[in-house]
Amino acid sequence: MPQVSELTSEHSQSYQAIDGPIPRKCYCAVTHRGSDERNIAKKTVSFLLTAENSVPVYALCANKEYGRDRRFLLWLIKHQTTSTSLRPSTARQPRHKGYILNGNATFKHHNVALLAVNSVLAPEVMSSAEFDERLAPSLKRLRLSKKLLERVSGVKERRWWSEGVEFDDAAIVAGKNALTQAGVEPGEIGLLINTSVTRRNLEPSVASKIHNGLGLPSSAMNFDITNACLGFVNGMSLAANMIDSGQIKYALIVAGEDSRPTQETTFQRLNHESSTREDYMREFATLTLGSGAAAAVIGPADLHPDGHRIIGGVSRAGTEHHELCVGGPAGMYTDTKGLLDNGLELVVNAWDEAQESGWNWKSMDRYVTHQVSKSYTNAIIKAVGLVKDRVPITFSKWGNVGPASLPMTLSQEADTLKPGDRVLCMGVGSGLNTAMMEIAW
Repeated sequence: MPQVSELTSEHSQSYQAIDGPIPRKCYCAVTHRGSDERNIAKKTVSFLLTAENSVPVYALCANKEYGRDRRFLLWLIKHQTTSTSLRPSTARQPRHKGYILNGNATFKHHNVALLAVNSVLAPEVMSSAEFDERLAPSLKRLRLSKKLLERVSGVKERRWWSEGVEFDDAAIVAGKNALTQAGVEPGEIGLLINTSVTRRNLEPSVASKIHNGLGLPSSAMNFDITNACLGFVNGMSLAANMIDSGQIKYALIVAGEDSRPTQETTFQRLNHESSTREDYMREFATLTLGSGAAAAVIGPADLHPDGHRIIGGVSRAGTEHHELCVGGPAGMYTDTKGLLDNGLELVVNAWDEAQESGWNWKSMDRYVTHQVSKSYTNAIIKAVGLVKDRVPITFSKWGNVGPASLPMTLSQEADTLKPGDRVLCMGVGSGLNTAMMEIAW
């Protein structure tokens, strides 16, 4: 039987072979040397070594799930042995530019401040009771309670734009309001990022219409970032990096969402005589969506001492779950339980490792979370020990407004925050991805 060191002589000090039965979990700790040829995908790599043991094998970088030596893992599969197993090596934890590598990506900003955040509410209030009336034929045929939508999701009502009002027009209004609030002229903007999920066409970008509508200069870059409900936080992070680098001075991040067309199509589909209970549950999350718009202006902190300092944060990917929520113009199809369970696990893992990496978010003055539903919010509060009365709730009156929901909630809370307050924005989006950003008010 070949020893591990014979197959990986270059890194033999990273492995320690011992005799005996394979343990329930078999770990391999490796040093980090950045060889793309030997890197395997981040996250857990599990194999069944024997039918009777079913041993999951993890290739670890330091103490977290990560992999790098493909030859070693292929050897494990080929030999399906119970005579040799591995124990964690005492190799020093790998570092990259001073940071211990784990499942999170950490970012810190040095001279960036949030100067304004603004929201625009869609005017038409649509209650869950009214949605139940529109779905009455299918609810009766499928023997589902009319109170199911509000009872399970906690969404009492959501908003729709009036006929003829476009979501990107609303984003333009939010952008103009944010610029006025920040005291920044359109000609000073160097970057516009649209983060809307909603779009009427594949090209050009939604950002191009908003750029024109706001009268931004030709020197202002403009593009879309679409990352489901996490897009706005991603947009702020990218813009903050560009400000820190000196590439731009001011950035405007916007989002506009319109749930009306998708929900009206969903009514028709669910009311068809061929629809089933399974169809209703798969499209349940579609019924919780809402419409609205938001915008934020960020710029250099040293020029705006009254601004709200963007400290930094972490992000984390769980893309093995990318099929749990898939949406398009015609509808959104969701594995509700899978999305809740795996989304919760992703956020908790990101939170725990953030604390281990030096972030202290256990006593923030406000936790502005992505607004999904009652069950999701309660699960997050319990799992990471948030103070419940410091977690504002807006999904009950606005529904899930996609990437606009977090900045809309932050805009609502702005008047109640005072200088020195610490705010944690906790975003998550289907895919799955999560990001947390600390702001010093």
